[in-house]
Amino acid sequence: MAELKTVCRVGDVPEGEGKTVIAGGKLIALFRVGDTFHAIDDACPHMGTSLADGHVEDGVVTCPWHAWRFRLSDGTWVDSPRVKTGCYAVSVQGDEVQIEVPGPLTPGPSPPQGRGEPEGKQP
Repeated sequence: MAELKTVCRVGDVPEGEGKTVIAGGKLIALFRVGDTFHAIDDACPHMGTSLADGHVEDGVVTCPWHAWRFRLSDGTWVDSPRVKTGCYAVSVQGDEVQIEVPGPLTPGPSPPQGRGEPEGKQP
């Protein structure tokens, strides 16, 4: 189940820029475009640099290292829609910016226990 995590205040992210935040143990790039906030994985899938340091224009962030471009709305690489980075829902409650991140995994049923060595095999 997803959880909302408060990551900063509205005034902490300047218009048209990004900020690296931590939510759910992940580094996330948070961007402000007008009154709208967007959140995608901070590490560029190409070489791992911070996307929060990239240039933002027309709803797209450009990676500062090799100019890979990602749509802020869904994390899709502009040059090849098959490549995506994680994208997270953002909400603003009063002055707090919150990101929806996956909750902790709940363990499923344990696999059945084996009955020792297969027949014909001795330890």
